[in-house]
Amino acid sequence: MKQKKSWEITDAFWKKAEPLLPRKTRDQSKEYQRKPGGGRPPLASRKVLEAIFYVLRTGIQWKALPKEFGAASAIHRYFRFWCEQGFFEALWVAGLRAYNEVAGINWTWLSADGCMTKAPLALEAVGRNPTDRGKKWQQTPYARRRRRSTAVPGGNRG
Repeated sequence: MKQKKSWEITDAFWKKAEPLLPRKTRDQSKEYQRKPGGGRPPLASRKVLEAIFYVLRTGIQWKALPKEFGAASAIHRYFRFWCEQGFFEALWVAGLRAYNEVAGINWTWLSADGCMTKAPLALEAVGRNPTDRGKKWQQTPYARRRRRSTAVPGGNRG
């Protein structure tokens, strides 16, 4: 099967990813109301992984996920569970190992760079953010304007 869209999973990729998927197990110390296997059947793992790739690839919100993938809340629950179980890290490591076997990775030289600070000259270049100006009643009054006041305080009007 040829890959049509960037979030669709090929059979070759699925063969390598499926064994890495964590399985949910029932806690034996907990008392459940339903018997094992009762309730709604779980979503197909391949479809869930495609849905997660769809969200990550397109950048949409979880709630905007098309219904063809299933319930967005269920897909997000799978995503959180798989993250906690280290599935995506394991998938990344497996991909690195496969690439290392095919092309080879030069592990002797690596570089990383990053910066997580505000740009020091950004305010000079673009000016103040329009959303930071505040509401009319929060702004300081102009220097030449007089403030309005009543002769009688508000509680004594009558």
